[in-house]
Amino acid sequence: MLTINVAVLLAVIVVLRLRRRTEARSRLDEKFTVIVVLALGVLIAPTPVGEGILDFLGQLASGITQSSR
Repeated sequence: MLTINVAVLLAVIVVLRLRRRTEARSRLDEKFTVIVVLALGVLIAPTPVGEGILDFLGQLASGITQSSR
């Protein structure tokens, strides 16, 4: 039996949708892309990869905040 990781499938869909030219997109198409990206974020967030991304972004934000002082 073939199993498909939903997060990987959504990532492939996002990459394929974002490769299209911006002028060729309708508002409905853009909304659908946003919904797919949000769903991908929800699926990635509780994983170790998602936690690593969150940690990296937190360190980046604190570094920017400290450098601006």
